[in-house]
Amino acid sequence: MPNIASVLKEEIARVARKQARGELAVLKKASAQHRADIAALKRRLSGLEQQLKRVGKAAGRKAPAASESAGEKSSLRFSAKGFGTLRKKLALSAAEMALLLGVSGQSVYKWEDGKARPRASQLPAIASVRSMGKKQVAAKLAKLAEKSAA
Repeated sequence: MPNIASVLKEEIARVARKQARGELAVLKKASAQHRADIAALKRRLSGLEQQLKRVGKAAGRKAPAASESAGEKSSLRFSAKGFGTLRKKLALSAAEMALLLGVSGQSVYKWEDGKARPRASQLPAIASVRSMGKKQVAAKLAKLAEKSAA
């Protein structure tokens, strides 16, 4: 005949296992739900990132002029080769280009050679010259010459 202590010990172990199984089932169910929620959030994040890429590409293609007016300083770029080409296209000397931009002729030469870069404050002036034609440049130079002579 079994000892009462061993029977009691076995019964306590059985009840403890049953209790643990019940609590473990709740935890497993919650864990599965959390994994499902995480997977859904990852899918949503992936979709939103793709949508953002599409919007970014469309905005990049559509509105370089709109971004220029909104934040000129951040979107202006400078290329030494392009700057030299611009000066030659407008048939300007380095001194004339410097007069238009309000800098020295030496600065213009250094920018064209790539030995120096214009300051951020000078980029809007370069951009405005870039949008001018030969006649507009000649008129502005004449106006500047009048001011300096007077």
